[in-house]
Amino acid sequence: MMRRFDMRLPAIVLLDGGREFRTETQNVSARGVYFYLDRTVDAGTSLEVTLTFPPHVTLTDAVRVRFRARVIRVEKPLPSLRIGTAAMIEDYEFLRTNGTADLLSQLPKEWKTAN
Repeated sequence: MMRRFDMRLPAIVLLDGGREFRTETQNVSARGVYFYLDRTVDAGTSLEVTLTFPPHVTLTDAVRVRFRARVIRVEKPLPSLRIGTAAMIEDYEFLRTNGTADLLSQLPKEWKTAN
């Protein structure tokens, strides 16, 4: 089982059809993310999530990541209107931010040429 990290990070969720929602994550792992929406999304739905890992997490500059994911679980709200949504990450990419180089370009040169 993958370790989950409790991280409340601002996130943008883009659903098929271009509907965009601003939300926050509850936790993140190498294979998945749990976040809240104000509406139900069916299990199996494909979506994109963009979030920024802050410097205290990356131990360097902030890193923006966009990943494609598939909803695997939806928790109906009880006392809250927020709906918990678990999604499995299928693919991801690092994004450039405001002229800052992406993560690969920040690696030492000898790491990139080692293989």
